[in-house]
Amino acid sequence: MSAIQAIAPAAAARSAVKVLVADDSAVVRGLVSRWLGEAGHEVVATAPNGRAAVDALARCAPDVVLLDIEMPELDGIQALPLILARQPGVQVVMMSTLTQRNADVSLRCLSLGAVDYIPKPESNRGVTTSDGFRSDLLERIRVFGAARARRRPAPTAVETASSATPTTAPAPVSRLSGTVTLRPRPRTVTAPRVLLVGSSTGGPKAVGEVLEKIGAATLRRLPVLIVQHMPPVFTAVFAEHLGARVGLPAAEGKADERVQPGRIYVAPGGRHMRLTGSAADPVIRLDDGPPVNFCRPAVDVLFLDAAALYGGATLSVILTGMGSDGTAGSRALVEAGGQLMAQDEATSTVWGMPGSVAKAGLCHAVLPLPEIGPALRTALGGSAA
Repeated sequence: MSAIQAIAPAAAARSAVKVLVADDSAVVRGLVSRWLGEAGHEVVATAPNGRAAVDALARCAPDVVLLDIEMPELDGIQALPLILARQPGVQVVMMSTLTQRNADVSLRCLSLGAVDYIPKPESNRGVTTSDGFRSDLLERIRVFGAARARRRPAPTAVETASSATPTTAPAPVSRLSGTVTLRPRPRTVTAPRVLLVGSSTGGPKAVGEVLEKIGAATLRRLPVLIVQHMPPVFTAVFAEHLGARVGLPAAEGKADERVQPGRIYVAPGGRHMRLTGSAADPVIRLDDGPPVNFCRPAVDVLFLDAAALYGGATLSVILTGMGSDGTAGSRALVEAGGQLMAQDEATSTVWGMPGSVAKAGLCHAVLPLPEIGPALRTALGGSAA
């Protein structure tokens, strides 16, 4: 049998997402293929290693590639650039178990062009019994398949349905999508005493770019508190990556830790990061309470505490991510007099969280990702780069 197992085209609905599944485990390939088929998607090929996945692209042109990190012959991080070079614009989602090494590799893959990652149970039995893994996988296929379809140009008269010409995401030409009303800036702006960041899908890359463009010199004036939807282990590695990129101390927030200017605090995976004390002496509190907006850590939890603690002395930004986490907290922040920005749809991996706050009329600005860092630096009183 060939290393690549081609899947006969199914009579799927037009909305079906075409998926290539690359994993060295036959059990995982079989289960994932079954789940996708039951959800109405089309598994166009499966591959037991990265080399087979790269070779499959020419014959199946998937919308989404599920790419395991640990595979023989050619692993996920080696295969990723080859996949993106052969089919630009394809949505690659990494799959990895929750180890520090795999967390580091997953974040490196995001910087190389993967759109997201899915934490995978360590054993085949865990994969079989994990409803969370199944639901996370199907949700990502739905979201990234839809994103791929939106970015694909409509076929012309000379194009056929079998054309496999790769497409890329269009250049961002519009900052706003649909009906979005910007909130008037406060008549009296209080100097920010904290920078708050909320993000999810696509966030690790976006957060790093934003903070880097603000610059360490400006960020040394105040603390940066970040909620990035991530599992345990990943958040610690994410903080390390941010610190190295920005040039400031960065780590997961710790219980009873005093918040200091010039430091980056990342909410630890699996725990809410809260604030107590006063604006003059804020203290981090970690909370194992129930998920909020299906998330723990949740952006809303941090933002609501920050609104109560700092009042109008907040500057906040909602970046790319699924769902609507952050909307309630953002409302509290702007009603207290704080400033809020959001990422626009064209540059977001998923315009869920930023779209929610934008459509709610809570934003003072909705900007493409490259413009957010400079705008925040200006709001913080930093000089232009």
